[in-house]
Amino acid sequence: MPITVAAFVLGGLAIYISMGLSDLKNQAATLDLNKLEQMESASVILDRNDKIFGQIYVENRETIPYEQLPRDLVNAVISVEDASFYQHHGYAISGILRATFKNLVAGHVRQGASTITQQLARNSFALKGKTFRRKLLEIFVARRIEDNFNKQKIMELYLNRIYFGGGLYGAEAAARGYFGKSAHELSLSECATLAGMIKSPNRLSPWTDKAASRDARNYALTRMHDLGLIDSSNCAAAQAQDLVIGNRQNAQGQNYAVDYIRQQVINAVGWDRAMNEGFRIHTTVDGELQKVAEESLRKNLDKAEQHPGYDHQTHAEYAASFRQAKSSGTASAQPAPEYLQGAVIGLNNETGGILVLVGGRDFEHNQYNRALQAKRPAGTAMLPLVYAAAFEQGMFPGSLVEDSPLDNRAVMIGGMTGILGEWGPESADNRYDGTISARQALVKSKNGATVRIGMEAGLDEVLQLCRTAGIRSSLRPYPATLLGSSEVTLAELALAYTIFPNGGWRVNAPHILERIEEKDGTVVWETPRDHNSQSVLKAETAYEVHSCLTDALETGTGKTARIEFGLKKFPAAGKTGTAYDFTDALFTGYDSNFTCAVWAGFDKPQKIYRGAFGRELALPVWVDIMNTAAARYSPREIKRPPGLKEVEICLRSGMLATDKCYDTVRSATGDSVQKRTTYTEIATAAQMPTEPCNVHGEPRVPVVADAPAAEAPRAQLAADLTEVKPVIVKSPTLLAENDPYNSARSIAKIDKATEEQVAEKETPQKIDNRERDAMRGDARNQKTDKARSADDAKPILRAIPVEPEPEETPVEIRRAVPVGPMDEVEEGALLKAATPSPSKSDDH
Repeated sequence: MPITVAAFVLGGLAIYISMGLSDLKNQAATLDLNKLEQMESASVILDRNDKIFGQIYVENRETIPYEQLPRDLVNAVISVEDASFYQHHGYAISGILRATFKNLVAGHVRQGASTITQQLARNSFALKGKTFRRKLLEIFVARRIEDNFNKQKIMELYLNRIYFGGGLYGAEAAARGYFGKSAHELSLSECATLAGMIKSPNRLSPWTDKAASRDARNYALTRMHDLGLIDSSNCAAAQAQDLVIGNRQNAQGQNYAVDYIRQQVINAVGWDRAMNEGFRIHTTVDGELQKVAEESLRKNLDKAEQHPGYDHQTHAEYAASFRQAKSSGTASAQPAPEYLQGAVIGLNNETGGILVLVGGRDFEHNQYNRALQAKRPAGTAMLPLVYAAAFEQGMFPGSLVEDSPLDNRAVMIGGMTGILGEWGPESADNRYDGTISARQALVKSKNGATVRIGMEAGLDEVLQLCRTAGIRSSLRPYPATLLGSSEVTLAELALAYTIFPNGGWRVNAPHILERIEEKDGTVVWETPRDHNSQSVLKAETAYEVHSCLTDALETGTGKTARIEFGLKKFPAAGKTGTAYDFTDALFTGYDSNFTCAVWAGFDKPQKIYRGAFGRELALPVWVDIMNTAAARYSPREIKRPPGLKEVEICLRSGMLATDKCYDTVRSATGDSVQKRTTYTEIATAAQMPTEPCNVHGEPRVPVVADAPAAEAPRAQLAADLTEVKPVIVKSPTLLAENDPYNSARSIAKIDKATEEQVAEKETPQKIDNRERDAMRGDARNQKTDKARSADDAKPILRAIPVEPEPEETPVEIRRAVPVGPMDEVEEGALLKAATPSPSKSDDH
């Protein structure tokens, strides 16, 4: 029976070969054997200005002559891959018969039976595919190689070319990558380890599966013993050795941007072409901006780690232990870093091209891309989207809202009263401003006012706008999401912010590749130009939010950008972001060309330190990047849409200003003066108030009637006015029963000072500097003998009422959910940035 089957196989093979013999021989003869020594060149990555930004080399190799290849490595490779290497002339008949029989039974090519010479032919001339014709062509090429090169040269070419996993090509690169030594220094165990992984380099790499790699090594040692290449004692000793390897290193000098580009190139043209054809890869990245971003992030996070309140691992501490582990060969056992991390992403507003991408603080320590993969609370950086939804619903920056404590049941994101609590501002002063405009609430990052505005606009409407703006991460349908408690990626947040400088629209998704060319300039892949933009907001709404974010940068929570961190004089806007309990610090902002988002925090969420606001950690990094971007791409003023008109609003009523909109205030000298209470706001015709101010503009009924003239003497006799001591309120008085957290506590006591001293100490009504700047009316410094009535000093408030409903409002009990490097990429993610190892077919 075996003879019959063999005869059948040989007969069929002979017929098949004879049918295409001449054609295949001619094809094999056309191949230039000089290519065997021309190892594939690296693909060059170019930035947007055609400057070399990085390289992709499958060919991370350093070629060495045969004399520097250890004898144990040559013997181990022969034992595992081609035991008859020195006997055959390019192919082995016995192997072909065995493989052919199995393939015929299977109905397709299942087993390769490739000799070392055939593998060299396939890898040198890209003879890919599992077909009988391909195998026959491979045989003819192998015969030509054997005719032109001796066995030593063939082994040299083979061990310099083949892939050893982990991005390492050739024996020298593999020896340095895995064992930190040159190939000629390898031990018997290490030689067997390299030989054992050739069959499936990714799966059997010790970086991927140490146990599987050890098994493959032991098999190679057994084969060497069976062939008489090592004795029993050496075999047993080598098999008993522990597999000690070095930590995976940044062999290509990569950064996070290069690593992501590499992934995208593989997705675009496939592994083989990406790694073998020496492309010129044109990208959207700006190399200068990238360098500035990386350096600024390192510098400012180093500074943050010196803060007295910082009590975590530092980058310097981990780097020292990492270097020591590498030198001792134990880097693979080094735990993941726990120091303060950061990330940056910068987008071209118009195209969505990624100009800057920094996924972490040190790529060598950890390759997890936090700009694309990590999902963290946006904190108060989410506020502009809340106000955008509200303005779309008919509110406008001049709408009045109450800034005062909220019942914890309404938001439920934590237990800290005041700073970044469920109602507190993004500020250390923990001050409530009473009735304020929506503009002031966003500029000052007022959480309580924001929740009221968001609930008035509608939680569903806010969440829908966030999704339309490009946030694909799941947002929890609770009021806490209005304050950024739901986790999003930094890339999603940056894309969402582009709607403000873009006049309400955004691109579908960011991208980093422009085109891929062959060396002769032939374009083999290009980013599709049908980037459909998506409309998110009306242009008027986008500009209203933009104008608020401009104020936020100039006079609000981001004002230190210019006065402390050196932001230059060009039009820009942005918003700080700080998550509850100071676990995440962000700043997201833009100019007319460029939007940039910066994040700082830990991989496992925990407090950075108390007071770690976005303006302290993220803002200085943003400033460095934006200054560089503005010098390279001149920003311009963002034009106001014609549908927005200026209107003078009274700050006391939120209605149209009248000539009577003045408050009587006490000057520094103690005199009573008239102060204009209006400012110029922008609004559409539909948003604009239609009624005049009813606080100053209409007659009011006095709260206390004047006493008749005849009764005046009796009133004066009722008390000796020289003995009356005023009661001075030392802090705001809450005129309600509900103050569950004592955020505002009434403290009143009699001051023993004289009446004259009291008059000097009495503090006039405070006018915020930003409010004063906004007031366009002329102040009338007119002295008056008539003191303000109680009614004059008590303006009528026009706040948006939001009554807490503890019985009906859904309550979110929020727990920290670490988002770590091992999390899988969510389906439908905006940008998928898995970090794949180089793949290679197991067939050889």
